[in-house]
Amino acid sequence: MPVLKTMFQLTGRGYAAATLNNASLLIIDAQNEYLEGPLALSGMPAATANIALLLEAARKAKRPVVHIRHLGTVGGLFDPQGERGAFIKGLEPQGDEVIIEKRMPNAFNDTGLQKALENLGPLDVIVCGFMSHSSVSTTVRAAKDYGFRCTLVEDACATRDLPTRDGIIPAVDVQRTEMAIMNDNFATLARTRDLI
Repeated sequence: MPVLKTMFQLTGRGYAAATLNNASLLIIDAQNEYLEGPLALSGMPAATANIALLLEAARKAKRPVVHIRHLGTVGGLFDPQGERGAFIKGLEPQGDEVIIEKRMPNAFNDTGLQKALENLGPLDVIVCGFMSHSSVSTTVRAAKDYGFRCTLVEDACATRDLPTRDGIIPAVDVQRTEMAIMNDNFATLARTRDLI
């Protein structure tokens, strides 16, 4: 059987994982909505603990941090006025860290994210957050279009079981597949321990 290669490898356009010495940290939708209820994600304790480690390391290194917050509807999912839409305890923004609010999965869509990242300086962005198959992957794809190099922290992301016509795709399979897709042509994958 032939050895498979990623699109990055085939085109020679791959790049090494960023470090917290040369990148901004982008945390996508670290909100209470994903802790319980209909959008509770698989693997949240480990993912949120890893995001906390990345956030602590970024702050210690005095690196730029950008927090994405999804805005839903009042009384509904991601209630902007309620606890479900609030940042997860321990992952809240501090000081002059940038907060970008969005209404679509793509955090660049009709927001100031592109300008904010450009103003912060580095083209390298370390990405983590939720959901792997939705806002995370959509934002990483868009980031490539804007010329940013994403390092996606696979153990600081999470997703959920997804329904299909004939059953369910378990979250572990959704996560594995989404990370493979991102690694093929959109981001360099890394683990938290390699970045802190």
